[in-house]
Amino acid sequence: MARRDTDEPEDRGRNRRSGIGDARAFTPRGRTTRDGGTGDGADAAADPQADAELQRRRAELRMVRGGRAEEGRPPQRLGRVTGAPANRRPRRAQEDPDLGDGDFDVEPPPRRRTAPAGRGRPDREFIGRTQAARAREPRRADRPAAGRSRPQDRRQRPAAPPPDPPKMGEPRRRLRLATALALLLFAAIGVRLVQFQLADAPAFAAQGLEDRLDKITLPAPRGSIFDSTGAVLAKSVEARFVAVDPELVEEPKATAGLLAPLLGKAPSEIEPLLQKGKQEVSGKPVRFRWLLRGLNVDDANMVRALKLKGIIVDRDERRDLPGHDLAANLIGFTGTDLNGLAGVEARYDQVLRGRNGQLRYETGNGDLNKPIPGGFRQEIKAQPGSSLMLTIDRDVQFQAQHILFEGMKKVKAVWGAAVVLDTSTGEVVAQASYPTFDAANHSAAKPEELADNATSVVVDPGSVHKAIVLSAALQEGVIEPDSTVKIGPSIKKGNQVYWDTHQFAEGTKITLPGLMAFSSNVATIKVAEKLGAEKLYEYQKLFGLGQPTGIGVPGESSGQLQPPENWSGTSYGSIPIGHEMAVTPLQMAAAYAAIANDGVWVQPHLIKKTIAPDGKVTLPAPVKSHRVISAENAAALREIMEAVTTVDQATGRSAALPGYRISGKTGTGSQVLNGKYVKGEVGSFIGMAPAENPRYVVAVFVKTPGVGAGGKVAGPAFRDIMAFTLRHFKVLPSTIASPKFVTTY
Repeated sequence: MARRDTDEPEDRGRNRRSGIGDARAFTPRGRTTRDGGTGDGADAAADPQADAELQRRRAELRMVRGGRAEEGRPPQRLGRVTGAPANRRPRRAQEDPDLGDGDFDVEPPPRRRTAPAGRGRPDREFIGRTQAARAREPRRADRPAAGRSRPQDRRQRPAAPPPDPPKMGEPRRRLRLATALALLLFAAIGVRLVQFQLADAPAFAAQGLEDRLDKITLPAPRGSIFDSTGAVLAKSVEARFVAVDPELVEEPKATAGLLAPLLGKAPSEIEPLLQKGKQEVSGKPVRFRWLLRGLNVDDANMVRALKLKGIIVDRDERRDLPGHDLAANLIGFTGTDLNGLAGVEARYDQVLRGRNGQLRYETGNGDLNKPIPGGFRQEIKAQPGSSLMLTIDRDVQFQAQHILFEGMKKVKAVWGAAVVLDTSTGEVVAQASYPTFDAANHSAAKPEELADNATSVVVDPGSVHKAIVLSAALQEGVIEPDSTVKIGPSIKKGNQVYWDTHQFAEGTKITLPGLMAFSSNVATIKVAEKLGAEKLYEYQKLFGLGQPTGIGVPGESSGQLQPPENWSGTSYGSIPIGHEMAVTPLQMAAAYAAIANDGVWVQPHLIKKTIAPDGKVTLPAPVKSHRVISAENAAALREIMEAVTTVDQATGRSAALPGYRISGKTGTGSQVLNGKYVKGEVGSFIGMAPAENPRYVVAVFVKTPGVGAGGKVAGPAFRDIMAFTLRHFKVLPSTIASPKFVTTY
């Protein structure tokens, strides 16, 4: 900052200019003619001693900075012309009396380039008159008196000593810093080299080895599927695939003609695959297309013998299904890569699928692209998939399908389903669907042929549900086996009137065997009134309705039940007789199996055991089971239901099987699709034999476009399927005949 004299009068301090003028006095760019003064001329003249002191201090400062000013010679002030002395006034000042001495700017002095010895900056000279010299000059008449100043009069404080020059850099310090940086750089390079040689060397070596390796995939065979006797239902066999590299094919038309008879395709189908093409995304040439997969080995060898350019023949695997359509809706099928797509193949894909192995070996390059003797070789053996043994019996399955198909064709049925259950274990002995497909050629199947009707189709069960109502009523003590119900020809619930097909006069007392034999809607609704909606709903769930059975087939439906809070006025008449609800054929078969199994419901299942590649057998987890009704009530209900096949004019006479006591029930309902009824009827019959000690339950459901035809097909189909099943498993005929039933009073 500029120095300020402490003895300066206060009024002068107020009129002084800012210290920027003092700072400018020490810049190399020059100063104005007023630089150097501290007051007006009168003040300088009044104190000549101060002026002499100021001159002496400035001379010392010039000596310190290396100046060469002559001793005793006051410094000159230069005008606008470089080098002009200050006492030579310019023409402008002489012509204009308003301009006083120093009232104009001057050119800055030339900057000195020579630095005094021992200093790092150029010498600077003070230019301009001092305060005392300016005071000695006669004051012009037009100049204002001391203490006054014109607006253009610019005064400056005495210049302060210039600040010390900045220190120069220290070379030794810079040298040390540069040395440290260089050492750090060399250290980093050294560490990286050590890392390459020691730490990363194995990785680079492994990468180099990887580039020299050839890899061959060792396919893992997919596990087989057996029936309960060990007969093969599906297995994998070695095969070959035929593919093409279109870029290498020279004559597509001629090549297609040679391949057509061996691949079993038309030349017009093969030729487009042999043509060159571009990939849609990358635009690169197509280098691979499938021609055929799963070709048998002999035909593949003939294709290889042709030595056609661009044709690739290599190892493959295909799924072989000896039975073709046998249990096809249950077993399902696989894709071209042998991944399960439907049925058991899809549900247990992770169990059946194996893990491919790999052979890696070191080869040369170019003409030496062959295994290197003694080179790297690694083999990871393939792990074949596990096999499944189903509860299905191949012979029973075949007969069930055959009998069902013959009956369906006679009535031109839309679909059909047949289920054979082991009553004590819950094993599915057979499960047939109509229509079906050839699993060995599943690509030709229609969508409606692929479904397993026993688990995916949903229907209202109709009168076969009446066995559930009587079971619950007997268990709750609402009725006894010898109870009677007073009925008439019809009954009204809500705004709906329900009629019996076998009508009786008002006030007729019908027995429980008569109720089942003539399928009385009126009697069933009255029994359900005594039981109550809450109890009926409870027993429906106990019998497994409204929830998937967990059999293990993909796409199984759960059906739907109506809780009592959702019942309408008509629900009290519709639900007891099997309407306003939805079930699958398998759910109803399992419910009847619970009655046959002395009142214990057992979860239906398909898997008997799993066989590992090493032969180790794994049994599935125990199936779920629970008691629904007592054994006494179950036995009483089975005897009551014998009237369905034995009483004259009963609804199930067509299901009677000579030599065996049969307990069962007929039903007529509708298919439910997307929450709506489908036009047509679903006739059904579910029964068990022998009635005194049931071994098997057979359920048959048939959907026809007309009315009543389903019931005509279901009874005979049940009879024939049950007859074969009993003979196949050598079940002895009944030794005691069915009782004689009284139906009405």
